[in-house]
Formats: sequence, C-alpha cells, structure tokens
Amino acid sequence: MTAPPQDLLPKRLTAPAGADVVAGLTVALVAIPQSLAYAELAGLPAQYGLYASALPAMAAAAFVSSRYLQTGPVALTALLSFGALSSVAQPFSPDYIRLAALLALLVGLFRLALGLANLGRLSYLLSDPVLTGFTTGAAILIISSQVPKVLGVQAGGRGVLADAVSALGDPSGWQMAALLFAATTAAAVVGGRRLHPLFPGVLVSVAGAVMASRLLGYSGAIVGELDGGLLPPFTINFAWESVPQLLLPALAIALVGFAEPASIARTFAAAERLPWNANKEMFGQGVANIASALSGAFPVGGSFSRSSLSRLAGARSPWAGALTGLAVLIALPLAPLLEALPTAVLGAVIIVAVAGLIKFNQLLGYIYESRPQALVAFGTLLATLVFAPRVELGVMAGIALAIGVHLYRELATLTVHSEQLGETLRVSPQGVIWFGTVPEVDYQVRNQLAAHSGATSVELDLRGVGRLDYTGAAALARLGEELNEAGILVRLINVPPGAARAVRVHLEPLIESTNQHS
Repeated sequence: MTAPPQDLLPKRLTAPAGADVVAGLTVALVAIPQSLAYAELAGLPAQYGLYASALPAMAAAAFVSSRYLQTGPVALTALLSFGALSSVAQPFSPDYIRLAALLALLVGLFRLALGLANLGRLSYLLSDPVLTGFTTGAAILIISSQVPKVLGVQAGGRGVLADAVSALGDPSGWQMAALLFAATTAAAVVGGRRLHPLFPGVLVSVAGAVMASRLLGYSGAIVGELDGGLLPPFTINFAWESVPQLLLPALAIALVGFAEPASIARTFAAAERLPWNANKEMFGQGVANIASALSGAFPVGGSFSRSSLSRLAGARSPWAGALTGLAVLIALPLAPLLEALPTAVLGAVIIVAVAGLIKFNQLLGYIYESRPQALVAFGTLLATLVFAPRVELGVMAGIALAIGVHLYRELATLTVHSEQLGETLRVSPQGVIWFGTVPEVDYQVRNQLAAHSGATSVELDLRGVGRLDYTGAAALARLGEELNEAGILVRLINVPPGAARAVRVHLEPLIESTNQHS
C-alpha cells in the first residue's frame, strides 16, 4: 500500500492557547445536549450521541484543515443515517445500534479513500440548486419529526409528515407542559443569541428543564436511562453481513454529508484568508467516522452552529475541537444527571438548529434567475419529501435532474447554418460539438445535400465551435467517411486550435487547414 500524501498526515500541534480551552469548553456545553437530540433523530438511544461527540471530535482535530471545524453528530447526517438504517432494522433496537456503527465505519472508509485519492473536490460536484432543495426538504422532515415531541403527542408511525400534520391538527391531544418546555427552550436559545452570541442558551434551557422536571414530577416523555460509564463501549463486533445493504447509503452519506463541513471550512478560510485543503478535510472526517464506529456510535460530520460558536469563542487551533471531545468524554459519568430531561426540550433544540436550513427565498430566486435550475431545486425538494425516510434517494434524484438539465443545455447549445457556394455546400456549426449534438450536424448536412442535388463537396466550417470533444470528432469522422464513399468530398476548415488535438486522431484526412481559425 502506498503511503498517504504528506499533507494528509497529522501535524504536530503546539500546546493549546487559553482561547482554545475556552472555545472547546464553550462548544462542549452546547454539544452535549445537541448530541442527545441528534442521536434520537438518528434512531438511537440518546447516550450514543455523547459517544459520537467524544472520540470522533478528538480524532478529527489531528487531521482537520480548518482550525474552527467542530466534528460530531449533526442533523443532516443523523437524518441520512436514519433513512439508511430504518429500512433494515427497528430504530432503537440492538440490531439497529450495531448497524449504525457499521454505517459509520463504511462512511469513514469511503472518506478515507476519497481523501487519499485526492478526490476531496467531489464536494463541489453537488450544485447549489441540489443542495438547496435537499437541505430545505431535509429540514422540513427534521422539524416535522420533532413536532409530536414538542407537543407531547405520541407519533402514530404513519410517516414523518403525516404524523406532524396529525399532531398539529388535534390540539386536544397536546400536552401543555411539553409545549411550555419546548417554547421556553426555543426562547432561551434564540433570545440568548440576541443578548450575546456566546450566551449558552441550550445549556441554560437544558439545566432549567432538568431541574423543573425533577421538582415538578413531569409525567411526559423524558430522555430516560443514560449509561454513566467512564468510556464509550468500544467495539469491533460489526454486523458484517449487512455491508452490501449499506454500501450505497454509506457512499451517499460520505459525499452528501461532507458538503456541510466543506462549506463551513471554505467559508471560514475565505473570511480569514486562511488556506484550506479539501482532501485533508475529507480524510479527517473519515478518521472521525471510524472513531465513531469504534465507539459504537453513528456517522458524524462537521457542525455549522458549533463551528461558528468555536470561532466566536476565539479558537486559535484545532485544539479547540479536541478539547470539546475531551470535555464530553470527561462528562460521560455525569450523563445520568440528564435522565429527567423532557424530550420536548430536545425537539426544540433540533428545530431551532435546523430552521435556518429552510431557504424558500433562495428557492424562489431560482425561478427568476434560471427556470432549469429552479426545476432541479424544487425537484430535489419534492423527491426528498417523497422518498422519506430514504432521503439519500432525494439527493440522487436531484443529481439526476441536474445532469439532465446539463445535457439538455449541451444539446441546445448547437445551431447549424449552411450556404451554397457553387458546387460546395458550406455547413457552419455554432456551439459545442459532442456525440449528443453531432446528430444535428448530420441531419443538417444530409437535408441540405438533398435540397442541393448539384453539390459535390461539403465544407464543415468549425470557426464557431467552442469545443469539440473526442467522441464528437469520431462521429464527424464517420459522417465524412460515409459521404466520401457516396462520392461527396468532405473537408474541415477553420478548426479551432483547442480542438485540433482531439480531431487529429480521427479527422486528419478531412482537415484542410488547422491554422485558419479566426
């Protein structure tokens, strides 16, 4: 096996600055309650969120390219994980938990391989319309999944959207205490941000809710039993027999789930004129997911809200992320203190965290800016909602739509003009020639020859061709051979310099001059 590129290897870190310690602890206070919420969103007992926040954050810190990136459970990856696993096993069951760890391992291995192959740039391949449509659809599903929790209503199991509509449509079933906990949490988090960006609204609301739940004897749904062990339950006992079922979902999570940390790191790097390495980030996220798998947890990614908080808290190096993970690890024995936490609070935490992912303004903007891209965005949104909980299929549908729009545009980029010059028919394509547009050239040439029966030769004037690819050149060569065999001389003129290399292989006999481009 070849050694990994030097820029992917962990770099020796200097001692953490005081600001890193402050940032790490600040983020940990938010990460602990968020991780409980995201574990339940992924279909696992809440304590597995703590496992996914500890060692993965510490492992990623050694490889990250961004000093601010905070790794751990995130909403979109949790939803993708739920979609991949819920069709294979019953959520919250022992089999489901084993499969979640295997999924994290596969995601980690895919990301390691992509990083080693210098394919981190794949994060750019998901177009903005696809990402906007998917994240909006995913956010709608996430919020809908939390509606029964914040209302204190038992989900009916008829589907995320159906359960949310049913809960909202029956106010008589709402539990006022749960609704009050949720509203207070949302107010504390949102209002706290307005007071100061570093105000620990999540921590304050969680601590207050736990005390109120214990003192008042809250009878609604609570987090319940949490393991107070000193360390995560390390495991290598993966459900290997289920690898074939999880390969495609794991690849989808590896690519789609990387878009968020990649976007975070790129944004912060641009804002502060710092370098950023997509391959290193991909590799680091792979290491983090393998650490999560060994911790018995589920796939993880980069958190936008926690990374932003780390930056606001003054992080100076990746030590901040490592210290966040260490703080969560140290806090594991104290997890039982949160057993009385109402799940309505966790629902509110999730809703507030993902509400910003709904981007209707941007979706509407596509209608005015580009109808084809609006089709891609809204198509991805609709597919994400329709295929729920298999939301990764929504992304694939969006990618297929984007490719379809691209192919349509490529097909529509070519126009063909012709003129009769004595016994010569000059045909002048304008645009891009590839195997998909050559049929239009073929059609025009044959039609014009039929209309001008006296023509004995055809000139293909490529002056207006912006790109001629290899397959397009091969197709033109076949057209030339067929017409030559029919006694009609075919030659090319004004071949663009950029196309010369592509056409030489197939079209050298037809080229009158490759240097007449003007």
